[in-house]
Amino acid sequence: MIKAAIFGASGYTGQELTRILSGHPEVKLVAVTSRRFAGQPVAEVFPSLNGLTALKYQNATSAQICNLCDIVFLALPHGVSMGIAPEFIRAGKKVIDLSADYRLRDLKTYETWYGKHSSAKLLKDAVYGIPELYRKKIGQAEFVANPGCYPTSIILGLAPALKKKLLDVSTIIADSASGVSGAGREPLTGSLFCEVDGGYKAYKVGKHRHLPEIEQELNALAGKKFAISFTPHLLPVKRGILSTIYAKMKKDVTLKALHSLYCAFYADEKFVRICPEGIYPNISSVCGSNYCDIGLAIDPRTKNIIIMAAIDNLIKGAAGQAVQNMNIICGFAEDAGLQIAPLYP
Repeated sequence: MIKAAIFGASGYTGQELTRILSGHPEVKLVAVTSRRFAGQPVAEVFPSLNGLTALKYQNATSAQICNLCDIVFLALPHGVSMGIAPEFIRAGKKVIDLSADYRLRDLKTYETWYGKHSSAKLLKDAVYGIPELYRKKIGQAEFVANPGCYPTSIILGLAPALKKKLLDVSTIIADSASGVSGAGREPLTGSLFCEVDGGYKAYKVGKHRHLPEIEQELNALAGKKFAISFTPHLLPVKRGILSTIYAKMKKDVTLKALHSLYCAFYADEKFVRICPEGIYPNISSVCGSNYCDIGLAIDPRTKNIIIMAAIDNLIKGAAGQAVQNMNIICGFAEDAGLQIAPLYP
């Protein structure tokens, strides 16, 4: 059994990590940190965890947490992990970072979108943590950069078609809609119930920080550099992401052949489910789980392939995928602690 800690555990992602790890058969969760809630029992801050953990939040340093754990999850804001991760790595701890600090391989690209990087030398050491694409590298890694939620849905949705070179990559458009939990737990006006309920809007059009991460991985899959059009939207629901992706066919393909390609590509994947022909994914069918559901369509009038991918932004888009990566690093069954059926209705 390994000892795990969560550094920055008072947000929604930290809460989900705590929930999953508290029931993991191979893990003992030994520490969770929070400056705001230091000294308070986790179950008081998140009553849903009452009876699942007796831990209290600590306002601890990275050095103090190093002495307690074998692996650490950094559930910290962008720009904060880069000041924390190096100490854990120097101490020989396995690190899974859920921020964007190490997802981008190119320093110039990172600093264009996020600002100055204080530990850029570690960028080359971080393995991008989509298990379905990088399982072998993850299995040999000590340091994983956990992907963003929007990128996870779009990359998994496009991977088979890009690898098969079915698409005119210059025409790719991704429209993605996320539940409000994607904005985090901080009390922001735009996330208030009265601001969100009954609404549906686009935001950060053409400038969302997940865009370079998406393009980095799609370019790698296609073997060429290109840009996509990506527009995120805010859904008036708590959780879930639905990405609808459009692209012109580079060569004619039938829906049956496309469906067979996706089924074969993901045949051995525990957490990617391909919907039957004519059935399309719904966030209500994945919420609370680590699944990504993918549906496919072809528009014969426009010659567009249409790919739909649904995930829970807090699970497959964050905490669940982080635990999946931990399982691979540590040699556990990949679905250990993640055998969670979606919540429905």
